[in-house]
Amino acid sequence: MDFAFTPEQDELRSSARAFLAANPHPSWLQLAELGWTGASVAPELGGSGLGFVEEGILFEETGRALLHAPFYSTVALVLPALDDDLRGEVARGAASWTFALGPLAPDLDTADRVAVVHGDGIHELEVLETVDDTRPLGVVTGGRPGRRLGDAAKILTASRRRSLVALALEACGVGRRALEYGIEHASTREQFGRPIGAYQAVSHQLATSYAELELARSTSLWAAWCVAAADPEADIAAASAKALAADAAVTACERSIQVHGGIGLTWEHVLHRLYKRALGIQAWEASSAELREAVAAHLLDGPTFDDTGA
Repeated sequence: MDFAFTPEQDELRSSARAFLAANPHPSWLQLAELGWTGASVAPELGGSGLGFVEEGILFEETGRALLHAPFYSTVALVLPALDDDLRGEVARGAASWTFALGPLAPDLDTADRVAVVHGDGIHELEVLETVDDTRPLGVVTGGRPGRRLGDAAKILTASRRRSLVALALEACGVGRRALEYGIEHASTREQFGRPIGAYQAVSHQLATSYAELELARSTSLWAAWCVAAADPEADIAAASAKALAADAAVTACERSIQVHGGIGLTWEHVLHRLYKRALGIQAWEASSAELREAVAAHLLDGPTFDDTGA
């Protein structure tokens, strides 16, 4: 079996990175015009007919760029719940969504519509101040009932599985970008006539983060494949990926901040924004400790995920 990316997947990654570098604040319609919002939507509905692996490539790149748009909430959380008409709207860029997990919903300041466990519609909302201002949380406080999206248990299972993998791949992008900043600084900042990267106290930290992120990325891509292929191990793969990647991203940000010294702690440097996104990913859905407990129970006692993916 060939585990390498296809030329088309490599091109998707490079074009996504170039676009986000040139357009740090793209509109939802721009993302739709690129085909991102309909990557896994059938061509007859206006999508590209690709799969979750391709969406995973985009999640990694949008995490790296700290995208402030409802891409994660629409594509990872809500897309499994939508019928063909609503999927077509998403693919065309005519609508974006978020999912209220309890009273809280991510990307609530940028999404057009809100899906809840019992019904959907345009809801009144209050946006909270959160650690990551590129993905603020909102509180759904009411609203009109809308069309029924489907069976809650099935939707929650599919949504949680996709969400964990999407967050894992976002974390890989965040962590890798933070590591790149650390390597760049260690290569150019000099102390006692030598780049600080020549000192083991610096280089070993960065090398450790590289190894941790590579392991997390491999696990996350495997989990994305499991979701795309509806593999029986998809749930446990998603839990493993999110636990590994979130922790690796947080640690990579912390090490890069340490390497930067004083400048790494300032608001002027982008590292604090990467760190906040990593912390937000680590805390959202389930903590790494909870996910590792589920993985351990699965290995020791057999599957423990119930119908809601808990």
